[in-house]
Amino acid sequence: MLSKSAAKAFHLVGTALCGGAFILLTLDTIKRVPAQTNAIEITESVKRGKHLWDTSNCMGCHTLMGEGAYYAPELTKVVERRGEAFIKSMLKDPEKMFPGERKMQNYKFSDEQIADLYAFLQWIGKVDLNGFPPKPDLAPQSAAPVANAPAVFTQMCTACHSLKGNGGNVGPALDGIGSRRTAEYITEWLKDPVAVKADSKMAKMPLSESDISELTLFLAEQKN
Repeated sequence: MLSKSAAKAFHLVGTALCGGAFILLTLDTIKRVPAQTNAIEITESVKRGKHLWDTSNCMGCHTLMGEGAYYAPELTKVVERRGEAFIKSMLKDPEKMFPGERKMQNYKFSDEQIADLYAFLQWIGKVDLNGFPPKPDLAPQSAAPVANAPAVFTQMCTACHSLKGNGGNVGPALDGIGSRRTAEYITEWLKDPVAVKADSKMAKMPLSESDISELTLFLAEQKN
């Protein structure tokens, strides 16, 4: 059994050690804050995007950093999941992206406002939240990047589809698509998936004629 003096010494030493540890951890946290908050990348465009996010009440449906409503998708890492082209097209005209399905209204954002909102989402996606939210559900990156893939394929398609082990798991893998489908079928599908298959969950992407031609040629070459 400890004597009074030993117990007092034990208490004082323990208090000092715990207090010192707390101070060191606090200083370390303060030191890490600028890097974790990504504050260095807060531009005027990011600020305007944040203001637009607030005034449009986006959190009335979406969550950001786990805060907000849970009616619509969580958007903290949306840039990583979807990419710039998809996000800007969605903000431009939600109904065109998902005809007859999406309940998101068209806010009629200008191109500048869309750029600001994207800048805000891009900035917040780089904030270090210690692993929150979990990484997007991507296929294992076990293979080298697909050779000769057009830019539009990387920007628009790989958010949902994978090819040769790279990309998303939301839609079916596109390996061997050229052996399963004709070039004509691929073209019509890219123009309007719902027109080809009424119950398709794929959005009608805002692709130009040149985008469709480039994608058709590339996908038709993907054979088993």
